[in-house]
Amino acid sequence: MKDSLDKRRAGRKAGGFPARLMGIIAAAALAAVPLSAASEPPGRDVIRDDLGRPFALPRTRPSRIISMAPNITEILFALGLGPNVVGVTRFCDYPPEALAIPKIGGLVDPNVEIVQSLSPDLVIAFRGNPLRVLDRLSGLGLPIFILDIGTRLDDLYALIAKIGRITRTEKKAEELATALRARQAAVTDRLFDLRQRPRVFVVLYGQGLWTCGGESYLNDLITRAGAVNIAAAMPKKWALYSPERIIRDDPDAVFIMARSPSDFDRARDWLRREAHLEGTAAFRSGRVFALDENASSRFGPRLLDVLDRMARDLHPERFEGIP
Repeated sequence: MKDSLDKRRAGRKAGGFPARLMGIIAAAALAAVPLSAASEPPGRDVIRDDLGRPFALPRTRPSRIISMAPNITEILFALGLGPNVVGVTRFCDYPPEALAIPKIGGLVDPNVEIVQSLSPDLVIAFRGNPLRVLDRLSGLGLPIFILDIGTRLDDLYALIAKIGRITRTEKKAEELATALRARQAAVTDRLFDLRQRPRVFVVLYGQGLWTCGGESYLNDLITRAGAVNIAAAMPKKWALYSPERIIRDDPDAVFIMARSPSDFDRARDWLRREAHLEGTAAFRSGRVFALDENASSRFGPRLLDVLDRMARDLHPERFEGIP
């Protein structure tokens, strides 16, 4: 968060799984890359980004922000900073207002000249962006803060707090995190003292049976939704799963990450007929559910929507009468 595995979907306007997965793999690779030397900026409050680089906090709210990842864009808008965002990637499609903002390129191919031409006073990047590009931007004197992708839902609140701090919207960030925590707590309360936790398989509709492993934040969401991820033992964020293994593991429920109802229908039919999953407990019982791929593939505020949806699908009796 293997773009080459599925070029067709990587080229889609909204930017689906391959771009995100590519970013995750790139982030892991960057962990082994030596960081460029950076000195402490004098006379300013300084914090460190997720690569350990010093960052001088702005004295006032930045007015020209560039976001280099879709989840960052969503958080900026949730903090009321939409009017301050002057550049986003071509994959930043939520909220809809982001579509009208000038594009700087993609996650791994941002255009340095375009970024520079937008005269940003803050560039927020993530570890899936190429380090060489970020070094070039930093060398141009642009203030860059690099964020990592979390592995648990709780990491989202820390991410929001960091973005709030570097944009000087600390109070708004605290309010947003509090509201999201309240939604999480509401689901947790509904699932208190569960006696049975269904075994779940999450699949991304596309080329191959890609699923989330134990290091993915979706694995944490599955657990919080009162279920067990059958791929949790895989020490990866994303991994290919074979049809034979799914049949052997026999999940009680299947969630299909799809971009539209028609994509979901096609994926469900393919899994039933081509992957031969019609005999699994999930298909026999009709517990095959859709997940909004756009929301579930972004480490942002809409993950609370995903959590609520999964919990309601898996344990409808716990949500009777709850809108």
